[in-house]
Amino acid sequence: MKKPNGGQSTNRNTNYALFISFCFFSILSLNGRAQPGLTQPGNLENKSASAPDSSADIWDVYFQFINRKGHRPAERATAGFHPSVFPELAYALQTGFAVGMNANLSFTSTNADQNISTIITTPQYTQYKQLIVPVVTNIWTKNNHYNIVSDWRYYDYSADNFGLGGSSPATVDDRLLYTYLRLHQAILRQILPDFSVGVGYALDYHWNIRDENNTPDLNDDFKIYNSGTRTVSSGLLFSIQYSTRRNPNNPQNGFFGNVIVRPNMRWLGSDQNWQSVVADFRKYIPLGESGKHILTFWNLNWLSFGGQAPYLDLPSTGWDTYSNLGRGYTQGRFRGRNLVYLETEYRTTLLHNGLLGGVVFANMQTYSDYPETNHFGRLLPGGGIGLRIKVNKHSNLNLAIDYGFGIGGSQGLFLNLGEVF
Repeated sequence: MKKPNGGQSTNRNTNYALFISFCFFSILSLNGRAQPGLTQPGNLENKSASAPDSSADIWDVYFQFINRKGHRPAERATAGFHPSVFPELAYALQTGFAVGMNANLSFTSTNADQNISTIITTPQYTQYKQLIVPVVTNIWTKNNHYNIVSDWRYYDYSADNFGLGGSSPATVDDRLLYTYLRLHQAILRQILPDFSVGVGYALDYHWNIRDENNTPDLNDDFKIYNSGTRTVSSGLLFSIQYSTRRNPNNPQNGFFGNVIVRPNMRWLGSDQNWQSVVADFRKYIPLGESGKHILTFWNLNWLSFGGQAPYLDLPSTGWDTYSNLGRGYTQGRFRGRNLVYLETEYRTTLLHNGLLGGVVFANMQTYSDYPETNHFGRLLPGGGIGLRIKVNKHSNLNLAIDYGFGIGGSQGLFLNLGEVF
């Protein structure tokens, strides 16, 4: 495997990455339960009918300044179904400009202990002739007894391919084209307060894979890895989850932890036997009782082992469930057998009515360098700032507009409906 200068792994980097991950996990584990006395935004509480609503979102702006003869329906303020659906003209580093639809369907409750359910879909057609159709659901039944989690996608896609490991060059002209079907489905049962276990099934099917490589002297990793023109990963899912985070759209406090073990097996149709573990931990710490300042932490550990995972199923920048990992870099910028990821973000409200907010964030990712599996390469930092616009105050949904920076001159605009984590 060709490696540029400075691409060798070291025990020092390995220990450093694992030490930081351990420290983050320790922080995340503290004070796991939501703090009593703090309002859970998005869970609508019974209020006096005479109490004025001092909060605002884009619909309040619309009725106040554009459609002055209209009025916002009163039933919107009740618990239940709160859709946010609108056409979009978007931009991302990996897609260029894109047209499509952005939809977040949220289901709220008057019960402050009830987790909010969400259905998210963002179908797009892009400047690079990509078709993207994702549907991600996180449904909670009454009293959080069951959690139904889905990640379904169909992509007719093309993506820059920079090779394997954290020292892959940014100057390659290598592009992968493929069609992709993802079907991940799991159901979890609560066995203790806020603690659930579950099972499911996962299929990742790539076909019509073509490698357009104009710089084989810089990056020939895909060919050497020998992924072929078609790959299938098929396996069971075993999940353990502990969550006191009530609103995934915009968590105000609490903790989320989820560990998923996935054994892919030939008898289920997988090309070969291999395993993966994804350990995802998130902590939200309100600074003061106003809820206007929040410090957040995210630690994701994504490991593959056993047999050789297909190239396109390896841990990679921006290939988490919501494509948010590694702001500051394009999707797929780094890829490897194993990934350790850390991020922290400070969130604040800029206007008293909550219409506008801002964030400052910093992240770090590190990958094991192929063919080595136990040694991590260099640390890859990123960071940036962002603006938040309240789209729906009843589900506490924000439009996130971020500008991120990475090493090597990497930078770009990142858009998301809902908080990044």
